[in-house]
Amino acid sequence: MAQHPKKRFGQHFLVDPGVIDAIVRAVAPRPGEALVEIGPGRGAITMPLLERCGALTVIELDRDLAARLRRTPGLEVVEADVLRVDFAALPAAAGGARPLRIVGNLPYNISTPILFHLLQSVDRIADQHVMLQKEVVDRMVARPGRKDYGRLSVMLQWRYEVEHVLDVAPEAFDPPPRVDSAVVRMAPKPAAAGVDPKLLGELVTVAFSQRRKLLRHTLGRWLDERGASGDFDVQRRAEEVPVEEYLRLASDVAKATREGSAPPSRREGLGRERP
Repeated sequence: MAQHPKKRFGQHFLVDPGVIDAIVRAVAPRPGEALVEIGPGRGAITMPLLERCGALTVIELDRDLAARLRRTPGLEVVEADVLRVDFAALPAAAGGARPLRIVGNLPYNISTPILFHLLQSVDRIADQHVMLQKEVVDRMVARPGRKDYGRLSVMLQWRYEVEHVLDVAPEAFDPPPRVDSAVVRMAPKPAAAGVDPKLLGELVTVAFSQRRKLLRHTLGRWLDERGASGDFDVQRRAEEVPVEEYLRLASDVAKATREGSAPPSRREGLGRERP
């Protein structure tokens, strides 16, 4: 008998065969790859993945579901909270030679923390195919100038090429969630030279702390306090600044901190000030 969804785990089991097939085809698993599935649930994606790759590591918090999954040959079951899992130490990465391929229908209530947790292991990851609330995916792929562009966009796009793959309607799940979903592909890219992830995170958080204000009211003050060198235009709003500019600024701030440089010469803009 199929297990009923547990509300405390935010479970919505994928049941639509067409969506399942589309996700598996997007992942295109091959034998010998180090696949890791987050939140396998009843195994809707797990079983077709396993058929194609022969072995799979799954991370499942639900004790009952984990016990059922252990009965399946070829599955390595890690019964744990995904936010506490050291991905570099997973059985799928045994020997340290194989980069991980991450797949999962992420619990929507903790999807952003999971993304940032995976970001800590990005150098060990080949790619990620994950399903999230569509609103979150829109923010992940957003470009400068769009209202969806924000902290999440910058902090993921600096280490991933992010691509929207597939929209998924609520009816594809049991029970149907109250929101639309989407699948996103995330391909890691090299870190920008001289960028400290912690410093970048602080910088971007300050920049987007008051989205409606010009950066001179938020990030400008933060830069002044650090005596950061550079030529950064603070007569803009945070959503107008491309990822590459945030990276250059983070590198400049780090350099200024190391060298104890003089206060910055920041461009205050020309002509009439915007509100």
